[in-house]
Amino acid sequence: MTDGADLTEAQGSVTAHREGGILRITLDRPSRRNSLTHMMIQSLVDVLSDAATDYSLRAIHIRGAGDHFCAGADWVATNSADGKRPRTGDLVRRVPHAAHRVIELVHTIQLPVLCSVRGWAAGMGCNLALAADFTVATSDAVFWEPFMDRGFSPDSGSTWLLPRLIGVARARRMLLLGEKVGATDAADWGMIHQAAPAADFENAVEELLARLADGPTVAIGLTKQALGFGQGATLGESLTQELFNLELSCRTSDFREGLEAFRQRRTPQFRGR
Repeated sequence: MTDGADLTEAQGSVTAHREGGILRITLDRPSRRNSLTHMMIQSLVDVLSDAATDYSLRAIHIRGAGDHFCAGADWVATNSADGKRPRTGDLVRRVPHAAHRVIELVHTIQLPVLCSVRGWAAGMGCNLALAADFTVATSDAVFWEPFMDRGFSPDSGSTWLLPRLIGVARARRMLLLGEKVGATDAADWGMIHQAAPAADFENAVEELLARLADGPTVAIGLTKQALGFGQGATLGESLTQELFNLELSCRTSDFREGLEAFRQRRTPQFRGR
């Protein structure tokens, strides 16, 4: 896969490059803590959409350039670019195909997604980290939903993601009171996978990425799908979904390799197919 669109420095950019089966996506606007412009959000949609049908990929890594992960959508730039307020209905027409589509893709893509977070993860940046399958953060990273401080209601999936991850009471603290949450608390609450000291951060990220990329990709994707389905399903519905997913995963080469490795008492060598 080629690099993301070559955007101007003021607009920022989203770059993507492959390392084996891992697609590394970088939010690149460090002068603004990687806050997302319209162009960056569209680039994310395009890169993730392409990745969804690239069967040679095994895992996705999303990170921010510089000292921060992402300070959210750049509402200041969006609302003052031409000195005019957006027309009525602009958000309703645009956002489902832009910011909200990014969250949906990260949550549903049939590949494991890992976000590595330094510094701030705020607004859409926070929700991007929450939507990922795994988020590893430095111990001094901060997660923040600043919507009340800005005078508007939450978006980008925060009202769906937070209650499921940390419960309604803590979600209220973050969304209604605007409480900032440090990475250590975020990990203790189950909001993210791990908080790591700065000295161990890169190793923790790379070890987890390698483990995901070496896994049975089809089974991982189907398990991810079943977890998402089960959030709004009954037990019976989830059991039925698991049955269909099991039928599919048992037909993969990785399933046969897993059985053979078990018989031979060795570590399986999955190929992602």
